[in-house]
Amino acid sequence: MLIRPRDNGFLHPFPSEITPRAAYTGRRALLRQLAGGAAGAALASWAGRAALAEEALYPPPGRQPTLPARRSALAGGVTMEKVTSYQDATSYNNFYEFGSGKGDPARNAGTLKTRPWTVTVEGLVHKPRTFDIDELLKLSAQEERIYRLRCVEGWSMVIPWAGYSLAELIRRVEPQGSAKYVEFVTLADKAAMPGVNSRILDWPYTEGLRLDEALHPLTLLAFGMYGEVLPPQNGAPVRLVVPWKYGFKSAKSLVKIRFVEHEPATAWNKTAKNEYGFYSNVNPDVPHPRWSQATERRIGEDGLFAKKRKTLPFNGYEGQVGPLYAGMDLKKFY
Repeated sequence: MLIRPRDNGFLHPFPSEITPRAAYTGRRALLRQLAGGAAGAALASWAGRAALAEEALYPPPGRQPTLPARRSALAGGVTMEKVTSYQDATSYNNFYEFGSGKGDPARNAGTLKTRPWTVTVEGLVHKPRTFDIDELLKLSAQEERIYRLRCVEGWSMVIPWAGYSLAELIRRVEPQGSAKYVEFVTLADKAAMPGVNSRILDWPYTEGLRLDEALHPLTLLAFGMYGEVLPPQNGAPVRLVVPWKYGFKSAKSLVKIRFVEHEPATAWNKTAKNEYGFYSNVNPDVPHPRWSQATERRIGEDGLFAKKRKTLPFNGYEGQVGPLYAGMDLKKFY
């Protein structure tokens, strides 16, 4: 496995803990002034490259088109917790198609072209079809939902997502009675996604849910975040958000949704079955083989040495989704 956390459980410091935005934008302005004077053309060239590199890692709000969404009234769809900064949420990512480093997606995902884009729905459904991304956007009104998203490496984010319940799409394709699971297949474009040329995972990246999990109203088909369309590094143009499970269950850049009778193989489960179970519900009582999951740290929260918070069962959504797993041994079905 390539995930090798240090003792504190993290590979890198978070962007917001390195340099405040005001500091680095001020530095860029100073460099431009120097470059216009005695520092000369060489400094101007260096300053330009540095500014471009910083902007790639720290994309400010307003870079993406807006995506208006009404505030969700769904129970469990909104939290009063402090929202993670846009800077952190868009520059500290797991998206292995663009590289295994946390900053790789922000650096490399600019090659992703999100138009034209289609999502094919197939398998055990009465009405299989292929949706254009703009058709998908119009299937239901966009709602803003503020969800937590938890990573197995011990960190979490709170993000205002825009989208609608996946159930809205599922109802339109009418699953057959034999459909018990939903498989999600993501884009695997070697030309646009440098990580797909690696052997880290079995490409394309696949994920899966039980049909009742997919139909739960909290399961979100997301098209935006922070009032804008999704940035490429966050799974543009459409992704899954399943807030009570670990983040890798929320597949990005979807191209296919398949309804099947049997539990589908999933990317991380195929790579390390003893570490990444099919369900992957957030459970403080089930440790990862190489670290505890009993505590977590919110990205950008009070520095690298802040006291961790206790992990909540089902990531805090137990009241909404706990009945889905009544009678199950959650240590066996992890």
